[in-house]
Amino acid sequence: MPEELASRRNLWLLPILIGTGVIVVLAGVFWLVIGGSDPESSAETEQGNSDGGVVDIVEPENSDQIDLTHVEQRDSSDPLAIGDVDAPVTLVVFSDYQCPYCANWSNDTLPVMMEYVDGGQLRIEWRDLNVYGDLSERASKASYAAGLQDMFWEFHDELFLDGEIRAESQLTEEAMLEIAEGLGLDTEQFIEDMRSDVVDEQIQANEAFGTDLGAYSTPAFVLGGQPMLGAQPTNVFVDAMDNALSDAHDDEHDDE
Repeated sequence: MPEELASRRNLWLLPILIGTGVIVVLAGVFWLVIGGSDPESSAETEQGNSDGGVVDIVEPENSDQIDLTHVEQRDSSDPLAIGDVDAPVTLVVFSDYQCPYCANWSNDTLPVMMEYVDGGQLRIEWRDLNVYGDLSERASKASYAAGLQDMFWEFHDELFLDGEIRAESQLTEEAMLEIAEGLGLDTEQFIEDMRSDVVDEQIQANEAFGTDLGAYSTPAFVLGGQPMLGAQPTNVFVDAMDNALSDAHDDEHDDE
């Protein structure tokens, strides 16, 4: 983990200001997270943010200086990423396959974000936090194994089919194998990778990557260097994306 990430342990910048029926994102709000990961408290946080509940917030003195672009890896060999490594904007997603709000976001908003990917404007990097335990971790390993055969996003879509999380009986190793077979993967290689130490270490590293930042609740995002928390409405992400593109365009002109 880079020193810059380690120095930001337990710090998560939450740019959400909720008013009467209106959610304003990227307001430069500061949230200091203290303590360890707690799936129950994570679920409560998701409910509050996703359903428009009140969030306690404190505004920072220098909110205009928020910049988390250092979390972008832009690794061309990353099996959990999609989009040009040189895309003007990157979206880092912290998720969990047992998080219903992550499923909702993947069903409602991710397809819209993919349109920006197709247009060469956005790169998406996926990171699983697995705050819900063993079932989440098994799904995470399976999706990573699928990614090693260039089928991460197809497998991801199956795990969040119709915007729903899978029941425990649908997250067994046998169930993961059935998905792999249905997608036409090399199933022997899939099982070998899913059980491998290499994949296990990478899953643990991705989880630590998020928790070292203080991202204990899912879904959480860094879009164009700006933090966002919760399955906010799609239009909020579109507005944030358009702002990020505008900023990237301005920075490009400044460099000329």
